[in-house]
Amino acid sequence: MMNMTVLHDDEIPIDVGLVRKLVDTEFPQYAKLPLSRLGATGSTNSLFRLGDDLLVRLPRQPGNGAVIEREQRLAGEFGPRLPIRVPQILALGQPGHGYSERWSIVEWLPGEHPTACGPDEPPSRQGAQLAVDLAELIIALREAPLPDAAAQDPALRGYRGGALAGIDDWTRNSIEQCRSIVGFDLDLDLALAIWKDALKLSGAYEAGPDCWYHGDLVAENLLVTDDRLSAVIDFGVGIGDPTIDLHGAWELFDQPAREIFRERIGAEDAEWLRGRGWALGLALGTFTYYWHTMPSRREDRLMMARNVLADAQ
Repeated sequence: MMNMTVLHDDEIPIDVGLVRKLVDTEFPQYAKLPLSRLGATGSTNSLFRLGDDLLVRLPRQPGNGAVIEREQRLAGEFGPRLPIRVPQILALGQPGHGYSERWSIVEWLPGEHPTACGPDEPPSRQGAQLAVDLAELIIALREAPLPDAAAQDPALRGYRGGALAGIDDWTRNSIEQCRSIVGFDLDLDLALAIWKDALKLSGAYEAGPDCWYHGDLVAENLLVTDDRLSAVIDFGVGIGDPTIDLHGAWELFDQPAREIFRERIGAEDAEWLRGRGWALGLALGTFTYYWHTMPSRREDRLMMARNVLADAQ
């Protein structure tokens, strides 16, 4: 049995032996580099360290090879426009050895993940500076040119760029499913009340004006160096309402840093509270899907949800 945590019902089996064959067959120049599974892996891709300077990323589910190809194009286009680094794809691999998807070799970016900060935690060391840095990244994304071809590409439009009400049924179902999780200690009645209030906000049933957004600016996708935001390591950007990019503020920042972030972004009340609604909905969905399989993500989203509940009281 392959040594991997199964996250999805349609998970593709991937182990070091398979990755070694794929790399050595298509890119023999890397055949002598040591290969090992990365301790922290994502829910979309399995990650393997290749030598000191490279990372191999392989989609965990069928059909996601197309996302790898899109990332290659977008990372190249956005890299020069952003105030931080994004990993550049150095090589695109073909399916082979029983593996069905395109895969990539990307540059290894140094840095550490920022820490999540709950309402009862001491202020995180990243604090105000990370709030400013993250805001600057989001502003750069929002101000990037939006070509007609990209605006008309359905592959760049996902639910996270739509209206908050688009996840209403999913969020309510998540709340009910969370009631059966042993050891779950969030006030779910309060969560439901906050969610209902969020749907009464201006714009909750309408998507905002189109622009670029990232969609998942949370601790596990960011790197900091010397307490400054230095890289975003997952670059699956999309087009739509950018309100989604506010949701990480409830995971990464204490209340004073969130206010710095909000002021730099220039978010008015309705947009800010919709962002808080996204934070709550996505956190609850994480609990029902990854509670047992991704404990690190679970703990970060618990911080996010607790901040939302504390913020609303």
